[in-house]
Amino acid sequence: MGALTYADRRTAFFGQLRSASTRVLLLDYDGTLAPFQVERDRAVPYPEVPKLLGRINGNGTRVVLVSGRPARELLALCGMDPRPEIWGSHGMERLLRDGSYCSAPLSGEQETGLRKAAESVREQGLEERLEIKTSGVALHWRGLANAEAEEIRRRFRHLWRDLAHQCTLELLNFDGGLEIRVRGADKGTAVTAILRESNPDAAIAYLGDDRTDEDAFRVLQGKGLTVLVREQFRPTLADIQLRPPYELIEFLRQWITATEQGA
Repeated sequence: MGALTYADRRTAFFGQLRSASTRVLLLDYDGTLAPFQVERDRAVPYPEVPKLLGRINGNGTRVVLVSGRPARELLALCGMDPRPEIWGSHGMERLLRDGSYCSAPLSGEQETGLRKAAESVREQGLEERLEIKTSGVALHWRGLANAEAEEIRRRFRHLWRDLAHQCTLELLNFDGGLEIRVRGADKGTAVTAILRESNPDAAIAYLGDDRTDEDAFRVLQGKGLTVLVREQFRPTLADIQLRPPYELIEFLRQWITATEQGA
């Protein structure tokens, strides 16, 4: 984080937001809008968040969810109306507000590598902790004791390392798990594409909590406000930190106030 205080950056950004003709709000999901859950299909947003984001989305701001989750899975969980734009699987999938969908193609060797990675999880008896995505295969250990989680992490880093090298894939550590995914597919790629489509003078903010969000923070440096949404501090490229859920909710309320005053 830079030398300016949270209050300084907040004041400067919301001043820009108030007068901007174009506004873009980019948001991670798990750990940012929704608390982590061991059962991932129960990870619903904090109360008030869907309603606030729906209001922002319906009031001229382009609201985009950027997540490692599959796009359609995220749409079912987020509870937003009107529906947001979603970039899922670390930017490999795009689901537009009108329901249009596209995904980046995988090579034959990448498809083979991801299939073998999923098979290795099943062979170890951990299928309930397996997540299949367009761009990768994730293994979750949230809720396990530290020693057991570390043993699984060590075992699968070893199993997947050679597979990643052979099949143009890469390993990614995230909060609560390990993923083997298509090389170069990250949230920064999604943000780069969104910036390319946006007005150069747009007021843009990105909110995220995980190390996977650092790629997005990096791309947006000097071009928008980057926000770490996390209870505990960690080293980050983000400009400011918000502690969920109360500071997150207050930020969204301030967004509504600024944009409605500027309308």
